[in-house]
Amino acid sequence: MPPDNLLDTDHQARVVRDFCLGLDLTALYERIRSRVGGPGRAAIDPRLCIALWLYATLEGIGSARALAWLCANHNAFRWLTGGVSVNHHTLSDFRVADSDFLDGVLTHSVAVLREQELVDLNRVAQDGMRVRASAGAASFRRRPTSEECLSEAQEQVARLKEEVDDDPAAPSRRHAAARERAARERDERVRQALARLPELEAKKKADERDKARASTTDPEATVMKMADGGYRPAYNIQFATACGSQVIVGVSVLTAGSDMGQLTPMAEQVQARTDAVVGEWLADGGFAAHKDIEAMTRRGAAVYVPVPRPRDPQQDRHVRHEGDRDAVADWRARMATEVAKAIYKDRAATAECVNAQARNRGLIRLLVRGLRKVQAIALWLALAHNLICGVRLRAAVAVAG
Repeated sequence: MPPDNLLDTDHQARVVRDFCLGLDLTALYERIRSRVGGPGRAAIDPRLCIALWLYATLEGIGSARALAWLCANHNAFRWLTGGVSVNHHTLSDFRVADSDFLDGVLTHSVAVLREQELVDLNRVAQDGMRVRASAGAASFRRRPTSEECLSEAQEQVARLKEEVDDDPAAPSRRHAAARERAARERDERVRQALARLPELEAKKKADERDKARASTTDPEATVMKMADGGYRPAYNIQFATACGSQVIVGVSVLTAGSDMGQLTPMAEQVQARTDAVVGEWLADGGFAAHKDIEAMTRRGAAVYVPVPRPRDPQQDRHVRHEGDRDAVADWRARMATEVAKAIYKDRAATAECVNAQARNRGLIRLLVRGLRKVQAIALWLALAHNLICGVRLRAAVAVAG
C-alpha cells in the first residue's frame, strides 16, 4: 500500500477522499453480487471508483485507459487506490453506469452547501455549451443510405454468427465472437439512427425532408453551430449556476443546438432539486422565448435576458409590442433599466467562468456516445466543480470569521 506521506496534508486528492467517505452508497453496494468470502472475484469498492473519477475529472482526465495507467504510476492516484488494482474496463463502465445516482449525489452536495449557508439561490445564471460529439461528419447518412447500412450490418451479424457456431478452434472462436459483438453493436446503432430520422425530418421543410441525416456512429448526436461558427456533431450541455458561489445547481444535456425553451425545464429541475424558488434568472439572448418568460414569471422569477433587436429598426425593442402579454412587456421594460444592466453582469461572471472551468477540465470533445452517457459526464463535471467550490467557500468563511 502506498505510504500516507506520498501527498501533502492539503492535497486535492485528500479532499476528494474525504468527500467520498461522507457519501451514502447503500444503493451501489446492494447491487454488488460478488463479495469477499463468496464465489467469484470480489468487486471493487464503488467508493474508490467515485474518488478516482472525481479526482480524474478535476485533473482533466477523461480516458479510462489513461486513468488506469495513472493508478499504477502516479502518486496521487496510487494513494487513492491504496494498492487496489483497477482496470480500464471497470473504470469505463462505472463512469457512465448510473446517471440517476450521480444526479442524487449532486442534489445531496447542493443540499449540504445550502445547509451550511454557502449557497444563495436568489439569483441563478444558465448557459449552454456545444460540445463536440464522438462522431464524424461522414457518419451522418440519409434514410436510403442508412437502410443499406442496416442490411449490410444484418448480413454481417448472420455471417459472423455462423463462424462462431461452426469454428471449433477456441482462439478463432473468441476472435469471431468479438467480431460478431462489434457487428451487433453496429447493427443497433444503425437501427437507432433510422428510428431518429422521423424526428429530424419533422424539423425540415416539406421539400427538404429527404435531406435529413442521422449519425450511424452516435445516433443521438446532432450537427450544431459551434462557437467558432462551424457546424459539427455535438451535444448541448446546460448548467444552471448560483451567482456569487458559482455552485452548479442544475444540469441537462440536449440533442438540439438551440437554447430556446430551456429556461422553464431547468427552473423546474432546480426547484425539484433544492425545493427553492429562484428570484432572478439570468441567461443570454438565445433563451429569449416569450412562452418561457411568461412561465418563469408565473413561477415568481424575474427573467434577465437581453431583448432581441426587432426586424424594424425604427421600433423600440424595450417598449410593449403588439401581442405582448404583461409578463413579456414587463421584461422588455425591465431590461432597459440601469438596475437590470448591473444585475445582468453577473451572468458572464458566473456562467462564462463555470463554462471555462469545464473546458479546462476536458469538456472540449466527448469520448462517450449516447445521451445517457453524456449526461453522466456532465454530472461528473458538476460534482467535481461543486466539490472545489465547497472547499473555497468554507475557506472564505473561515478567513472572514
